Amino acid sequence: MEGETGMPSYGNRTALLVFFGQQVVEEILDAQRQGCPPEYFNIKIPVNDDRYNPNKRDDLYMPFVRSRYDQRTGFSPNNPRQQLNEITPWLDGGLTYGIAKAWADTLRLFKGGRLAATNDTEAPTGGTAVAGDPAYGMHFPAYNDLRLPMANPPPPRDHYLKPIKRFFKLGNPRGNENPFLLTFGVLWFRYHNYKARQIEYVHPTWSDEKIFNEARKWVIAVHQNIVAYQWLPSWLGEDENGTRYGLPTYEGYNPSVHPGIAAVFQSAAMRFGHTLVPPGVFRRNATCYFRMSTIATGAVNEGKHAIRTCNSYWNPQESVLESDIDELLMGMASQITEREDNIITPDLRGFVFGGLDFNRRDLMAVNIQRGRDHGLPDYNTAREEFNLPRITDWTEVNPIQCPNGNISADTCWPIRNLRDVYLNYGNMSNVDIWPAGILETTPTGPGPLFRAIITDQFKRIRDGDRFWFENYKLNKLFTASEIEEIRNITIYDIIMATTNIPPSAIQKNPFFWNTDDPCPQEFQINGSNTDHVEACTPLQTYDYFTESDWSYIFTFVAVGLFLLGTIVVLLMMSRLRQKSLDKQRQKQRKMSVRKAESSDVFIATEWVGKKDGVRNVKVRFIQGKKQLLISSERNKPIRTIDLSLVNKVTFEVSTDKRMKMFLLRVPKEYDLVLKFDNISDRGMFMDKLEKDLGDVGIGREVRTMKEAQIMSSAITREYRQKLLEKFFRVVFGHAFKLDEEGKQVGNVNSNEAKEIITCELTKSEFAEALSMKPNSMFVENMFTLVDKDGNGYISFREFLDMIVIFSKGNAEEKARLMFDMYDVDHSGHMSRSEFHDMIRSLMELANASVAKEEMDTLIDTMFKEAGLSTKNDITFDDFQKLMSDYKDALNYAQLSWDVAGVDLPKPQGVPAARPGTAVKRDNAPTRARKTVIRALQSDKDEKAALRQKRLSEKPGVDVQLTENKAPESSFEKKKTAFIRYIENYRLHIFWVTLYTLVTIGVFAERAYYYSIEREFAGLRRIAGYGVTVTRGAASGMMFTYSCLLVTMCRNIITVLRETILHRFIPFDSNISMHKYIAFLALLMTVMHVIGHAINFYHISTQTPADVTCLFRDFFRQTHVLPTFTYWCWGTITGFTGVLLTLLVIVMYTFATQYSRRHVFKAFWFTHNMYPLLYILMILHGSGRLVQPPFTHFFLLGPAILFTLDKLVSISRNKVEISVIKAELLPSDVTGLEFKRPLNFEYKSGQWVRIACITQGENEYHPFTLTSSPHEDTLTLHIRAVGPWTMNLRKTYDPSVIREHPYPKLHLDGPFGEGHQDWYKYDIAVLVGGGIGVTPFASILKDLVHKSKLGVKLNCKKVYFLWITRTQKHFEWLTDIIREVEEKDEKDLVSVHIFITQFFQKFDLRTTMLYICERHFQKISNRSLFTGLRSITHFGRPQFDTFLSSLEEEHPEASKIGVFSCGPPAMTRNVEAACSLLNKYDGAAFLHHFENF
Repeated sequence: MEGETGMPSYGNRTALLVFFGQQVVEEILDAQRQGCPPEYFNIKIPVNDDRYNPNKRDDLYMPFVRSRYDQRTGFSPNNPRQQLNEITPWLDGGLTYGIAKAWADTLRLFKGGRLAATNDTEAPTGGTAVAGDPAYGMHFPAYNDLRLPMANPPPPRDHYLKPIKRFFKLGNPRGNENPFLLTFGVLWFRYHNYKARQIEYVHPTWSDEKIFNEARKWVIAVHQNIVAYQWLPSWLGEDENGTRYGLPTYEGYNPSVHPGIAAVFQSAAMRFGHTLVPPGVFRRNATCYFRMSTIATGAVNEGKHAIRTCNSYWNPQESVLESDIDELLMGMASQITEREDNIITPDLRGFVFGGLDFNRRDLMAVNIQRGRDHGLPDYNTAREEFNLPRITDWTEVNPIQCPNGNISADTCWPIRNLRDVYLNYGNMSNVDIWPAGILETTPTGPGPLFRAIITDQFKRIRDGDRFWFENYKLNKLFTASEIEEIRNITIYDIIMATTNIPPSAIQKNPFFWNTDDPCPQEFQINGSNTDHVEACTPLQTYDYFTESDWSYIFTFVAVGLFLLGTIVVLLMMSRLRQKSLDKQRQKQRKMSVRKAESSDVFIATEWVGKKDGVRNVKVRFIQGKKQLLISSERNKPIRTIDLSLVNKVTFEVSTDKRMKMFLLRVPKEYDLVLKFDNISDRGMFMDKLEKDLGDVGIGREVRTMKEAQIMSSAITREYRQKLLEKFFRVVFGHAFKLDEEGKQVGNVNSNEAKEIITCELTKSEFAEALSMKPNSMFVENMFTLVDKDGNGYISFREFLDMIVIFSKGNAEEKARLMFDMYDVDHSGHMSRSEFHDMIRSLMELANASVAKEEMDTLIDTMFKEAGLSTKNDITFDDFQKLMSDYKDALNYAQLSWDVAGVDLPKPQGVPAARPGTAVKRDNAPTRARKTVIRALQSDKDEKAALRQKRLSEKPGVDVQLTENKAPESSFEKKKTAFIRYIENYRLHIFWVTLYTLVTIGVFAERAYYYSIEREFAGLRRIAGYGVTVTRGAASGMMFTYSCLLVTMCRNIITVLRETILHRFIPFDSNISMHKYIAFLALLMTVMHVIGHAINFYHISTQTPADVTCLFRDFFRQTHVLPTFTYWCWGTITGFTGVLLTLLVIVMYTFATQYSRRHVFKAFWFTHNMYPLLYILMILHGSGRLVQPPFTHFFLLGPAILFTLDKLVSISRNKVEISVIKAELLPSDVTGLEFKRPLNFEYKSGQWVRIACITQGENEYHPFTLTSSPHEDTLTLHIRAVGPWTMNLRKTYDPSVIREHPYPKLHLDGPFGEGHQDWYKYDIAVLVGGGIGVTPFASILKDLVHKSKLGVKLNCKKVYFLWITRTQKHFEWLTDIIREVEEKDEKDLVSVHIFITQFFQKFDLRTTMLYICERHFQKISNRSLFTGLRSITHFGRPQFDTFLSSLEEEHPEASKIGVFSCGPPAMTRNVEAACSLLNKYDGAAFLHHFENF
């Protein structure tokens, strides 16, 4: 098909005939839309193709997209694909009026039945030309201001997209492809208006609608006549006798005829015209002047003779407006077209238009590929179908080119080339129809095959059209006379009626130019001759991601930076809040200092070390004791530096950074490094310290250096602690012979050994090792006793001698040590006052407060029982008598050391309590150790009177423990633990597993749908499996975010947990489930965002046509590329997606534990942005980018439940509740008592949310009720630990309230939690630590009240363990416990109080306190420390021992409920104990906990 162009038509066919033929095709066929989804059938470009492949690449392809087809076809050979024709196949005026009424209406003027034109000033649909426009005043179709969806590819000459509004509105969507096709569009447009004016003139009373339809009827009829009986015979040519081929005589409408366009017509036969298309078109006027092209129409060079076809694509207005259609029509009528042969002009063969990505295409290659795309039959099969004989010899394809069957003839070269291409000598069964058919072409027109196909097609179109103009007898559209009039109208008449061309300026039959016709062409245009026409612009490519790269990078980098920025903002807010608190504290510090009687206190910041950072401290020198006291902001002693034993100290002061740093170095101490606010404060401190040191005779040495040098050379606490760790490790290694046990605690090198031997402990370090205060009497006496040389320090040898006594000494030696410690004057006698001081010092260690009368009673009783009541002074023998009953306990007792790096052994003879160990009978030391177990020994039928006796008995009651069978191997232990875990948490596991599987199923369903079931849609093929992930994750997000609302329905959950459903659903874990679902939602969100990052890239690289196909609900201007910026920021789906991502980042960042602890208000504010989250989710899905929105399917149910639940809360929490009583209790606890609203029903252990009106009506905080359901009022005990609770304490401070009424509250609740289920277990264990005792206060009062009323309870016994630092913490609970004890007539409650500030239960000091406690219980049946009948213990409880004893005490219990509330460390220990015991056979321990 390649060859020399510029050869004239054999039959003198004109260009007007050729381009009229194009508009005929546009009238009956529009199948150029690509398939959807796009299917690429690309054409490989040869390496030697210099036009497309100058770089000789082997992987280069010309894009080719398969045609659109009926989706119901193409599934089997019996149901092949049926390509779709977008318009009707009839000659029904579609190219003038469009094929739909809506389209036709946009073209109309609605006045006089005419179509809107550029020179109409009253066109309702717009499109008129304005002054300065080339079309101003001219009769052209109106401009496409409405942006009708006309074809608008990028002009290949310009290689950029142009607005579609530049086109004229036509019925043919592709009517603006080139100036020549547009010329006929304008021609028929004008002819319609011409007929409309005629009709209006004849029938002035007719309406616009009637005139329009009448004119339309005539235009269509005339067009049918010209096409069928004038153009078609000219197109088909003539036979050897000179008779023109054409349609047979019309015989009337035949309903059995299918008028549809045949595939062979569409993809092969009608493309015969390609061989006739000229490389350019002349323009001339009536005087035969041929216009030269200008820059507007030539694009490259002026002064060319014709409009270059290849450079005029999609720029038709330039030449049309420059000379109107008159010169184009006259030029085409004078121009002889290309010769009827197989040679195609380069304007089609290599430079037809394409997309931006490949703007020049080879139309001939496309023709062949299109035939294959449409499944056309091979050449011979097609001939047989149209009753033509099969071709068996290549020369038979065109006998004219191959005369006498000589394939070697010079003129037969095209046949030879075709044969060589198909590599098929002799066999023609696989030859494509298009190349073979075009080679049949004869000098008179198309060859036999194409002529037969074309004739058949137009005959079917005519005969199958019920409205064909000649079918007037049936359709009644015309009369016989009108038919004759129509038959006499020619294309010449149309031109004369619609243009200003003189009648003599154009031949009567413009389809042919004969010798006598006017204005012959100057020459036959040769596309290779640049003097005739300019050269075609070369191939240009385009990367569709070009305009997306920076916005893509910026968007995702910005999202990442936003995440980092949110974290930074969180940290900054935390720091600002901390600084604000620090300023408040500093202000309070300074105020407290000003109020102090002495001006000796200085405020500074201590630098502790690199790891520990800084802390605010107060520094004061105590002259009388020669001590430097460092205390906290709240005056809590932190460190005491004893200077009584030194003669000189060293000062190091900084000389840079505003000179604020000061270091004090004291021998045998770690350095004190202080930072002051300014140099003035440092100077005042140094002056005062120098004066004080001088007054007590201590010298000083001052050194100056840089701040960094001070910090690097400082002996920090961390360094000193490492040295002391080695010290203790070696000491205990010698004392307990740990090296012999393989612990290698004394393995140090010589330098370390020397450093350890010379190391001496200060009194502060000695006290710290004992976990005691340096100024306590016990430490003073013990330190004095151990410091044998009296130098004020304890050496390695002195410390070792003391440790040996406790590790190997007997009871007498330990008693002697205690006696000597408090025999102050070393007289060998201890007075009653000294014995009193000993007991008092031990009380101080436990921070216990005992009245003097009670202490005197205790001592008198102890002396009386020992037979020493008459003595005021006792000897060591007398002291032994006092301790005689506790000889075994003393024999076991030792000092408990709080030292790092040493794993001290258990005392000899005391087996470690652990589940699974068979214990026959405990010896006395073991009984002393298990103080909790002793308290549990009571006969189940014991009366209330016996309870008093049991409490007064001395400890040491025997306990027979049955032997538990321990698992034999670690595997068995793990197996048992696993089974027990499953038993205890089976409901949780079931629901978490079920929910996870459902979530996975929701994800998988959408992923499968878009990977398999919707594969035909094409999106997955373009975006890869990223679309699978994003679609699945999107559904997962809808599901999880919707389910979050269910977990927030507090009122509904509280109601449901009281129904039978609580047996199957663990409602108490709604918060944990909320967090788990939120985690899944976040996971889905991350997957969705990452998937879209991939999808957006792929989509942004696609052609506009592909994207329009894939996203049919998104409309955009055709000259605007759908870049990433458009998808992400220009669509509601993309924009809301960005907002959702940012919102999720903010909400999740501020939902972290760190945020809740440090910036709670920010957490509260951001977490309450959830309505915006759901609104954006709905908007995000409503964009219909990929699928119809169905968020409501997931969201509707949960949203209704949540709304109803919220309405219940709103109905409650807007009621103002009056506060009856407010107390500021010790330990920063605020007690509130307020009115109980009507119909407020709750259970013990439940919690409420309150908002103080003066602090913000909408800021609610949760607290557990401490009142009992039977009480008339509600009470809360709130500890001030955060800004809100601190402000609440200030709000209800009596000094602030004075005579004003208490601020009112808003109340929301009650809400249920696990603690309220205590009554469901036969045995319940309540463990409260810190402010976590609040739910149990309500439970204890409720339990005793119900027991007193005789209410039948499932719970047979409740053990309450109160773990407190001292008995002074939360004193208000002591009153509640006392009330419980007084009302507990059935001994339902057993209370145990653990004072944790002191030591281990088997420590020497604990043993002494324990002895005093038991003596006092014998006297008064109550605790010496708390005044309660409850047992008081010293140290932290061993939960495993305690729970194990319960299992033995209550063997009938199969399940024991354990409820803990307090600090996380405590609840973790309880959980660990329950998990440990659940590894063994026996009762199951079900743990419910809450952290405060």
